[in-house]
Amino acid sequence: MSATADHADGKSGEPNMASRLGLESGTVVQELGYDDDCDDAFRDAIMELTGEEFVGDDMDDVVDVVLLWFRDDDGDLVDALFETLTDLKTGGIVWLMTPKVGREGYVDASDIAEATETAGLSTTTSLTPTENWSATKLVMPKSPRVRK
Repeated sequence: MSATADHADGKSGEPNMASRLGLESGTVVQELGYDDDCDDAFRDAIMELTGEEFVGDDMDDVVDVVLLWFRDDDGDLVDALFETLTDLKTGGIVWLMTPKVGREGYVDASDIAEATETAGLSTTTSLTPTENWSATKLVMPKSPRVRK
């Protein structure tokens, strides 16, 4: 198997999947919702790619990206999404990590869509970067919605 094929299969922790998140060297990533069930190899791949350690919620500056690990029993997703906006720079990205379908803590796609809209975010991309987790890219809309 070629090196390219090895990196294209989406296995946990591979630099290719971390780079598909749009991260690059120097990107400041805030991690929220970390627990024992998170994919450590994937986290390590992100930190290797960015060359930066993750920052927590005690950050005094803005961050480029928020990596939010969220499970169905973690509370209110809308509240969690609002929390991601606290330190996120203008034009920043939230990567919402949720357990895949059939895994413990799975969050229904309709719940993600509803919470995303309520928090004023838009969903742009969904990926499956690890064996057990799905990633949904959330951004602030480019132009405000006009309500009639």
